[in-house]
Amino acid sequence: MRLIRSLRTLALLALAGSLAACAPMAKRSDYTAFRADQPRSIVVVPVVNRSVDVDAPDYFLSTIARPVAERGYYVFPVHLTKRLMEDEGLSDADLVHNNDPAVIARMFGADAVMYVRIERWDSKYMVLQTTTTVEMDYTLKSGKDGKTLWSRHQQLAYTPNNSGGGGLAGLIGAAIAAAVEKAKPNYVPLAQQANASAVGLVGVGLPAGPYDPKFKADNAEF
Repeated sequence: MRLIRSLRTLALLALAGSLAACAPMAKRSDYTAFRADQPRSIVVVPVVNRSVDVDAPDYFLSTIARPVAERGYYVFPVHLTKRLMEDEGLSDADLVHNNDPAVIARMFGADAVMYVRIERWDSKYMVLQTTTTVEMDYTLKSGKDGKTLWSRHQQLAYTPNNSGGGGLAGLIGAAIAAAVEKAKPNYVPLAQQANASAVGLVGVGLPAGPYDPKFKADNAEF
């Protein structure tokens, strides 16, 4: 079973990667404000959840720190950040998102604040086929003056492939694959791929940060 789960996860990541590769090129972002601010550290605040899955924010938080850190930024521990904000009476994500970014940044000594809103985190069954979708909005704001430094919208979907061929066997295979995905959607690998694409795609992601060897050397790409 462990091997099957591992193969399933690898297949999901591969398919998500191919979806990202086939997507149309996004319009190049404006990095004027970002370059002027030059953030070094980022605090990710509690996620606003617009999906129907109440567990989506906690699952998502487990996927966001690594890709941002790999771009060369110090990322404050996300779950510790959430706990500290709850201790300060900031447990409501909507209230946090409406608060002054400079106030939040000062709480942690951060240069910038990242806000994420989950729009979709669901798995839908239609005619022997289940499609799992994650959709997020990302916004990075300056900890100095609250100015928006970077924003991105990202959506990825996964539909299991049925390799059982045609006929009755194919229908049975499709039904089983759809049922497995519907019963236990594998959101985390899909969210990981969505985050990696959101922050890492040339021209629309985050430029290399101060802890990346490409810092300031990738200006032509961003």
